[in-house]
Amino acid sequence: MKVICSKDSLLRAINTVSRAVPVRTTLDILKCILLQAEENELKLTANDTALGIETRIEAVVEEPGMTAIDAGLFSSIARKLPDADVMIASDRQEAIDIRCENALFHISGRGADDFIYLPTVETGESIVISQFTIREMIGQVIFSAADSETSGAMSGVYLEVLGGKIRMTALDGHRIAIRVNELRDLADQVSAIVPAKTLSDLQKIVSGDLEKDIRISFSRNHIIFEYDKTRMVSRVIDGEYFKVESMIRDIHETHLRINKKDLLNCLDRSTLLVNESDKKPVVMNITEEEMNLRLKSAIGSMDEMIPIEKEGKDIKIAFNPKLLMDALRVIDDELIDIYMVKYNYPCIIRDDQGSYIYVVLPVNFIED
Repeated sequence: MKVICSKDSLLRAINTVSRAVPVRTTLDILKCILLQAEENELKLTANDTALGIETRIEAVVEEPGMTAIDAGLFSSIARKLPDADVMIASDRQEAIDIRCENALFHISGRGADDFIYLPTVETGESIVISQFTIREMIGQVIFSAADSETSGAMSGVYLEVLGGKIRMTALDGHRIAIRVNELRDLADQVSAIVPAKTLSDLQKIVSGDLEKDIRISFSRNHIIFEYDKTRMVSRVIDGEYFKVESMIRDIHETHLRINKKDLLNCLDRSTLLVNESDKKPVVMNITEEEMNLRLKSAIGSMDEMIPIEKEGKDIKIAFNPKLLMDALRVIDDELIDIYMVKYNYPCIIRDDQGSYIYVVLPVNFIED
C-alpha cells in the first residue's frame, strides 16, 4: 500500500474514527485503525464491536492495499507532523513508513486479516435530518442519561420517530429530559435505545452545519448514522424503554413563570457554597410574587429573591441545584414555565409547543 493525503484531512479522519477505539480491551487488534487505500480514497475504520466508525478522505493512491496501525501511536504521529502532504506506505512484512517533508517514521503495523470489520446491517426505516438539529438535540438530553453502562436502558437515549417528528428521551432516576423536533418528511414509527456514549461521540464529530444532513437508519440490533463520507454503526440497547408518559403528571397546583437567566444565575451562585461531597439542596419558598432561594452549608449560607408570576398555591420545595441548572442551560426561552404539585412531587419545566419537557425530582430538606 502506498498513499498520499493532506495532513489536515488525515488528522480529522483519525480523530473521527478514534471514537470507536476502546480504552481497555484484551484484543490488541481493536486498538488499531484499519487503513484501506482504494481508487482515489483512503478509508479509515475503527471498531470496538459495540461501536464502529469508518470515514473516507481524498488521497492519491499509488499502490492500493490495506494495513492496521496502532491508533494511539498513529494519532500522536499525525498531530506532530509538519503541515504538508503525508505519505503512508506498507509492505508485506507489515512495516509502515510515514513520511512528511523531512520527517520519516518507520513503525510496525498489523495484519489487516485480523481486523474486525463493521457488521453488515440490513436496515429498515431511515430518516434525514440536519446535522445541526441532531447535534443540538443530543446536547439537550444526554446529560440526563445514567453514567454507568450497567444501568441498562437508563444508560441510553430513547430515540423515536413518530410520523413527522423525532423525539429523544433520557432519564437517570432523578430527572427526565425530552426534546422533540419536526422532520421534513413523514416516516413510519420506529424507535431504538441508543447508548449515550454513541450519541456523545456523534455530537463531537458532526459539524453541526445547518446546511448538511445526516441519515439515520434503524435495524433490529443496530442504528446507523451516515453523513458526508462517514458511517457510524452502533449496537442498540436491548429491551423496552420506560413508560415515561406515566411518570409525567398532567396536573399541578402551582404554576410559575420566571426569567430563566435570573434563576440559572442564582442557582449557579448557590453552588459556590457546596462541595462535591456535600450535596446540600437549594430550598425554594414560592409565594405570590417572588421566589426566595436559600442554601446553607458548612461553608456558609445564601439567600436571594427572584420576581415571578405565579398561579395557584404557595409552596416550599428543595432541589439539587445542579439538576435544575443542567436543564436550564439547554433551554433557549427567556421566560420559562414551571409546574409543581407538592414538596415531594417532581417539578416539570415545559413549553406550550411541546418541544421540550424537563422533569426534576425534589429532595428532602429540614426546616430552619
